[in-house]
Amino acid sequence: MTLRRSTMTAAAAALLLSMGAAPLWAGDRANSTNDETTAQKTTREAARAAAEEMRLARQQERQRNNIYKVWFPDKATARKAAISYHHALLESKYDAGYLVLQLESEEYAALQAQGFRLETADDFIKRRNEFLDRFDRAADENRKSGGTGDVGIESIPGYACYETVEETFAAAQAFATSKPNLAQWLDVGNSWQKTAGSGGYDIRVLKLTNTAIGGTKPKLFVNSAIHAREYTTAPLVLEFARWLVNGYGTNADATWMLDHHEIHLMLQTNPDGRKKAEGGLSWRKNTNTAYCGANSNSRGADLNRNFTFSWNATNGQGSSGNVCAETYRGPSAHSEPETQAVESYIASIFPDNRGPNQNDAAPTNTMGVHLDIHSYSQLVLWPWGTTNTPAPNGTALRTMGRRLAWFNGYTPQQSIGLYPTDGTSDGPSYGDRGVAAYTIELGTSFFQSCTTYNNTIKPNNLPALIYAARVSRAPYLLPAGPDVASLSHNGGTGVPAGTPVTLTASITDTRFNNSNGTETTQAINAAEAYIDTPPWSPGATAIALSASDGTFNSTTETITGTLNTTNLSNGKHLVFVRGKDASGAFGPVTAVFLNIGPGTPPATETEPNNSIDAANPVTAPNTLSGTMSSSSDNDYFRVDLPAGATLTSTLTPNASSDYDLYVYDSAGTLLGKSERSTGLTDTVSLTNSSGSTAQRFVRVMYYSGQTGGSGTYSLQLSW
Repeated sequence: MTLRRSTMTAAAAALLLSMGAAPLWAGDRANSTNDETTAQKTTREAARAAAEEMRLARQQERQRNNIYKVWFPDKATARKAAISYHHALLESKYDAGYLVLQLESEEYAALQAQGFRLETADDFIKRRNEFLDRFDRAADENRKSGGTGDVGIESIPGYACYETVEETFAAAQAFATSKPNLAQWLDVGNSWQKTAGSGGYDIRVLKLTNTAIGGTKPKLFVNSAIHAREYTTAPLVLEFARWLVNGYGTNADATWMLDHHEIHLMLQTNPDGRKKAEGGLSWRKNTNTAYCGANSNSRGADLNRNFTFSWNATNGQGSSGNVCAETYRGPSAHSEPETQAVESYIASIFPDNRGPNQNDAAPTNTMGVHLDIHSYSQLVLWPWGTTNTPAPNGTALRTMGRRLAWFNGYTPQQSIGLYPTDGTSDGPSYGDRGVAAYTIELGTSFFQSCTTYNNTIKPNNLPALIYAARVSRAPYLLPAGPDVASLSHNGGTGVPAGTPVTLTASITDTRFNNSNGTETTQAINAAEAYIDTPPWSPGATAIALSASDGTFNSTTETITGTLNTTNLSNGKHLVFVRGKDASGAFGPVTAVFLNIGPGTPPATETEPNNSIDAANPVTAPNTLSGTMSSSSDNDYFRVDLPAGATLTSTLTPNASSDYDLYVYDSAGTLLGKSERSTGLTDTVSLTNSSGSTAQRFVRVMYYSGQTGGSGTYSLQLSW
C-alpha cells in the first residue's frame, strides 16, 4: 500500500482521524497554498509518529516469551481449556495433542496442578517474530515509496482477504447509499479513543431489512471483532451482509429474510483495538490508557468481561482484576463505551422476556437471536458460562446450538470450560432479556490464513449465520423441527398463469451435530407450501405436499406437490415450504422463486461439459438439473459475473450421493470450494471485486471414494 506525497485515500484519511489528526480538507478551502502545505505537513508528521508508535509496539510484542505448548490428556479436556484460557490461546493443535498458550505464572502453575504438561513453544515464538518482521518490512516499503511508514490502512500485509476497519465501514456505507430501502448504517456509540478525544471511531450497526414492509419483525443481532486480533470475524459477518443485500430479488431466501426479518450487524465492536491488530499486534482488549499504562501492549479492558449481567459474578474466577491481564474486566460493570454501545443497542431492539431470577425461563415463543462471532477454537457455545448448571432455556439452546454446529462441524457445548467466565456478551441478550444467544468460535488461529478462511471458514460458517436468521422468529421452537434441505420446481424461469407447476423438496430432521451428545430425531409426518404469504402472516393458505414414496415414515423424505398458478399475476412470486415432524414441531421455511409470464424452460446440463473450455454458459440466474454419469464425471458451468456482483452457487445432490462444488476464474485458479459429505448441500459465495465483468466457472464433481458415483443433482446459480 502506497500513500502518494500529494494525495491521500479516504481510508488513509480515516486512519489519520482515528489518531486525532485534522484532515487536509478541514477548514476554509480559501486558505493560502502555504497554509495547506503546513496542514499537510502536520498531518503527515502525526501519521509518521503513529507509525513509529506501532513499530515500537511490535518490538514490545517480541519481548513476550511466556508462550508454552500445553499438552492435554484428551480432546474434551482440551476444548474446556480452550474456553477457560481463550484469552491466552495462540494456536490449537488438537490432532497433535497440544495448545499454544501465553501464560502468566499463576496460570502456568494452575495448569501444571491439573496434570497438563508444559514446555516453551520455541517454534511458535520464532514464527511470531517472523510474522512481526513482515509488518516492519511492509512499513519500510511504504515509507520508501513516500508513505507514512504505516501498515494496515488499506490492507493487512499478507491478509488481503480481510477488510480493515476503514474498508469495512466503507462497504457498509456503500450498501446504505446504493440500497437505502434495504440498508441503514447507524451510529450507535463511540470507541474509547473517540470518547477520550484521541481519534477513534464510531461504533456502528448495519441494519438490513426491507423498509417497505412494516409490522413486527424478528431480529437477528450479530456482533463481531470484540476481541481485536480475531481476524476472521468481521469479514465473515460482512460477507453475510453481502449475501443478503446482493441476493435480494435473486435469491429467494435472502429476499424473504429481508422482507420479513431484521438483521443488525455490529461489524467492528472494538475498532480501536482492531486497528492495533491490523498492524500485526496480538491485541485483545480495547485501548483504554487508564489501565496498565498508556504505552503498554497489555493496556485496556477485555470488553467481553465488562458487561453488566454477571459482571465479576464468580469472584475473580471468570475474569481478572489485574489491569494488565488479558481478561481485565474493567473497574466496574459496563465502564467501557464500546460495552455501553452494545448493551444500549440490544436493549433498543429486544424486549425483556425473562424474569429477574437466574432460573426464570424466557417464553418458548420469544423472538430474536444474538450471535457473538469470535475466533478461534471451532466451538458453538451457549449460556451459562458462569456455572455448570444449564440455563433455564438450556434444552432449546442446546438444540439450536447443535443445528448451528451441523453447518460448520464445530463442537457444540455450554460455554463453561475448566473455569467459569463472567461479564460476557450473552448477558445483555439472554441474561437480561431472554434472547437466544450463541458464541461461535471460528477456525484454528487468530491470524488465520486467507486460504483457510476462503476455503473452509467462510463456506462452512456462512450457512450457519443464514440458519440463525432463518429461525430468529422462534429460536426456541423452530430448530426442533425439520429442515428443508433442497427445494426446486419444474417452472423454469417462467410459466403462463394457469400452468400447473410441480414442486419437489427434500425435508430432513437429521441435521444435528451429535459430536457432544445426541439430539432426538423424528420421522417427517407433513409438509406444506405457501405462495407469497408466509405461514405466520394473516391470510396464509397452506398447500399440502405428499411424500414421494406415498408414506411419511422416515427422518428424511422427498416430498412433492402441485402448485395451482391460475390466479397468480405476472411476475415473481415467493413459494415458502416447511416440514413438520412426528413430535408436531414445524421447522423453518425455505423459499424458491416462481415466475409467472414468459420465460424459458428448466435448464438442464448439456454434455459434454467436462472442462472449462466446454462449460455450459448460464446467462441468467437459474436452477439447473444435472446428472453425474459416473464417478469420473465433471460438469462445468460458465457465468459472466458483473462487476461488484456476488455469485452464490448452491449444489444439492441426491440423498445418497456425495458431490462437491468448486469455483474457478478463467485461468483455472481455484477461488472457492465446498466439500461436504453425502446428501449435504454445498454453497460457495464469491464477489467480483474488479471493475469489469469477469468469467467464473462452477464445477460439480463426484467425490472419489464416496457413494453415489452416478445420480442427479440440482445447481442453483444466482447473482
